[in-house]
Amino acid sequence: MSVVSLSGVTKTFGSGSDSVTALRDVELEIASGEFVCLIGASGCGKSTILNLVAGLERPTGGEVTVDGRTAMMFQESALFPWLTISKNIELPMRLAGVSRAERKQRAAELINTVHLDGFGDKRPHQLSGGMRQRAALARSFAQEAEILLMDEPFGALDAMTRDVLHEELDALVRDRGLTVLFVTHNVREAARLGDRIIIMSPRPGRVTADVPVEIERPRRIDSPEVSTLAGQVTDRLREEVLVHART
Repeated sequence: MSVVSLSGVTKTFGSGSDSVTALRDVELEIASGEFVCLIGASGCGKSTILNLVAGLERPTGGEVTVDGRTAMMFQESALFPWLTISKNIELPMRLAGVSRAERKQRAAELINTVHLDGFGDKRPHQLSGGMRQRAALARSFAQEAEILLMDEPFGALDAMTRDVLHEELDALVRDRGLTVLFVTHNVREAARLGDRIIIMSPRPGRVTADVPVEIERPRRIDSPEVSTLAGQVTDRLREEVLVHART
């Protein structure tokens, strides 16, 4: 049963001669517990889809249906620099009216979950980029969302840190039964993490391929199976760009 559904979705920004159509007639269904990766050329509307699912934007045409609470995670951690890591994680609970004692207990549990023990009293500038993203992930979990929307969350990290976070995210998502919609430009990352890879055309974005990832978990980003699938998806993306350039 789908928890996220986009039916005939079009999104246009602006009006008249200054208008830009980011998405056109997008069809996408995501089932509960699926990890779906969106991939495509820059400007194809991947982040716009996340914003539509999050309710931050409304479609110009078509319908977006979301069954469950969403939480968004960005390429930058977006932590408040004047708050400690614990207080950043507590913030969504505070806004939801959770008691102080319960907030502190749950924040401590989440800090342990993302392996940041001993860093709860630190401020964001005292942590590495990877540690800040762990804190941002804990803050997303604090919202008790069933659907996690991730916009290139590991794009700015070094390869080794990214690989470690891939493993941890994979385990945490499976353990919690979360549904994930994950935007990336990294084809290997999509093959490493996803249950499906959705290939988008250049703007205006539309779904041109839905590729199942039939590789047993746990996966390694450098495994032959991941490399082979990444190569196939890259070829398809290149084909999309060339077709768009000719039209």
